[in-house]
Amino acid sequence: MTFPVQIRPTDAVRELVELTQKAAQNLSFIRDEDIQIGTTPKEAVYHEDNIILYHYTPSVKKPFKIPVLIVYALVNRPYMVDLQESRSLVRNLLAEGIDVYLVDWGYPQKGDRWLTIDDHVNGYINSCVDFIRQKHKLKAINLLSICQGGTLSLCYTALHPKKVKNLITMVAPVDFHTSDGMLNLWSGCTHGPSSMDVDQMVDALGNIPGDFMNFGYLMLKPFQLNVEKYLGMADILDDEAKLINFLRMEKWIFDSPDQAGETFRQFLKDFYQANKLIKGEFKLGGQRVDLKKITMPVLNLYAEQDHLVPPASTIALEKYVGTDDYTVKSFPVGHIGMYVSGKVQKDLPPTIANWLKERA
Repeated sequence: MTFPVQIRPTDAVRELVELTQKAAQNLSFIRDEDIQIGTTPKEAVYHEDNIILYHYTPSVKKPFKIPVLIVYALVNRPYMVDLQESRSLVRNLLAEGIDVYLVDWGYPQKGDRWLTIDDHVNGYINSCVDFIRQKHKLKAINLLSICQGGTLSLCYTALHPKKVKNLITMVAPVDFHTSDGMLNLWSGCTHGPSSMDVDQMVDALGNIPGDFMNFGYLMLKPFQLNVEKYLGMADILDDEAKLINFLRMEKWIFDSPDQAGETFRQFLKDFYQANKLIKGEFKLGGQRVDLKKITMPVLNLYAEQDHLVPPASTIALEKYVGTDDYTVKSFPVGHIGMYVSGKVQKDLPPTIANWLKERA
């Protein structure tokens, strides 16, 4: 019989103190300006309320004629798609000859608590799409929608199909009643009435604090995301490049905008709890969102180890859209790995670019 190794409290305290001292010494040499994010050159070309539409500087002489608009989630900041030069979805798409725009949702203020999903879809997204269409003299553009932005873009495309040439969804939740996602279970969408009183939260708080949202995501994997990764940091304290990469990710993780109260209420109740999107019951601006009206080519990308948006939730899209040109592709990573995995960044941008060019 074997017995677990006994660790004396004094030894544990000593190791903890040594680790803290080592971390403090190494971190003291790193300045804020060392943690560069979103370095790909871009220009703000359109403003509306808190949102900014950016156009990235093309890196080839003649970029692909039909631009791509990236629609990111409302949660967290969109610079994840351009986190660092060596792992940048945006930079790699530009290298493939794609002309790239991105919606930056900004940081909702107190007065934005009344913004609805309709404001985001028929308002902001539509304004950005129209700006790009007019600038490039096109009837339709390409959408690349990510995570929650994928759900919003599905609604937009179903309501404005003539303005979307090709639709790409990436790690996007579609079926919110899959049983293998902790977010689904926590919101009460799979087993009876929800234990989360969304109405009470929004009525009391107005906008939902970003720190509250971030805490919830960290609790999906409490040990791995709160303990294990910081223990692993000890192994890279002597490697400045790796340490800066770690801090760059930490900066993104904790840069959490508040969520507009009414949008949060509607998203939780209509999607997570009632699953109205795939039931054909969701309405915006008085119109029913019918996914069967999505008849343009669709490329659906998902992460096989995704703990935020389970693969089953994303894969379900094929059953509900009306297109005859549907492609699905997976990558052997988690949700965040779709942006930061070096291997994925070698394969994902060419996959997107080639798929678009084949449908020119």
